[in-house]
Amino acid sequence: MKKIIPFSKYFFPAAVFSTILVVFGIVGYIVFGGFELGVDFRAGLIQEVQFAPKAFSLTYTGRGNAQISLDGNNLYIVISGSGVDPVTHRFAFSEYRTVGAIRYGLSAIDGLSVTAEAADSLNFHRLIQNALEHSDLGAVPYNVHYLPEEAAPIPIDVVRSSLLPLGNVSVQILGQPSDRRFMIRMDDTEIESAGGPVIASGKIAEVLAASGNGPLVVTSSNQVGSRFSKDLTEQAGLLLTLTLLLILAYVSFRFKPQFALGAVIAIIHDGFIVVAFIVWSRMEFTTTSIAAILTILGYSINDTIVIFDRIRETRRIYPEDNFVDVLNRSISETLSRTVITTVTTMLAVLMLFIFTTGSMKDFATALLIGMISGVYSTIFIACGFVNYWDIQIKKREQKRLGIKIAAPVKAKAAAQS
Repeated sequence: MKKIIPFSKYFFPAAVFSTILVVFGIVGYIVFGGFELGVDFRAGLIQEVQFAPKAFSLTYTGRGNAQISLDGNNLYIVISGSGVDPVTHRFAFSEYRTVGAIRYGLSAIDGLSVTAEAADSLNFHRLIQNALEHSDLGAVPYNVHYLPEEAAPIPIDVVRSSLLPLGNVSVQILGQPSDRRFMIRMDDTEIESAGGPVIASGKIAEVLAASGNGPLVVTSSNQVGSRFSKDLTEQAGLLLTLTLLLILAYVSFRFKPQFALGAVIAIIHDGFIVVAFIVWSRMEFTTTSIAAILTILGYSINDTIVIFDRIRETRRIYPEDNFVDVLNRSISETLSRTVITTVTTMLAVLMLFIFTTGSMKDFATALLIGMISGVYSTIFIACGFVNYWDIQIKKREQKRLGIKIAAPVKAKAAAQS
């Protein structure tokens, strides 16, 4: 028989401890003036750039129209137009591993001229195109860039310091450090000072290109309006509210109301703990943070329902036991399952934390904090609330019975007098 751990002894201290953590998070939110909002929730210019040298340039003087497109594994040249048969030429990077190989392959297309910008023997990881250049090929040279196989990472602090002359500009690393890819965001006020989004975009590219870290290519450039960022913020709040309501409805259907309230209080607690961590660590709050919070809520409610199911089953088996004993027995019996499941999941998340960067690393960090909080809240917050509810019901019942018992005694005393 498993040893029954008296978890109920720690319900009240845990409630005090959780209250302190929640208040600590609220204080941090006030002190720091809210979240460190990421690019998703702020209006402005969002530009993705990559430090990548030029591989070659293309010009087209043949019949019809020629257009270039690139994905992570292939380069495509599409010939179309009146008087020509449409054809698509595909060049897989796995087959053309050097600049010279793909350059000679492209030279076989009628009317397409290729000018080398890098050594033919150079191996490349992948080719990159500039989003600011039109993909139609013509007499004006179109530059194709490449990412070397063993590119030296560029520290994000170096990029940030290079952009200081432009004012309030935030930087976020994308992908692996060896990709040398960054997301640059400029506020609306800085865009107006620069003379508009087009000029601001050019200034970002100009400053980074002159930073001494090599040639630069703009892979994406978008402007987020204030209306869009406001709508996104409202939708995020609505999404979290609907999630809590649906969980409340689901748990109310499966269990008694006190269990449903306990489960919702527990997952709200987990949300506050993760938010407190994000606030005090000054981690950027992005749509990835919303995804992490929703994932944590789902994980926490799953763990809570497993224990609630065991409580209901144990109460049927031991109907004469006090409810607090049923709680301690149920939590003790499911403890090994809870620990094993959580540790196994955390190992996978830990790999994300170790081997990723940027928003994925933040996502993994939030999940690790949330999983620990989820196990804690299931045992001490959800079950603690259900135990408190049961105690209050018993007190009201005892008070009601006490009044009924006392009434006949008073009537008998009055008759004797």
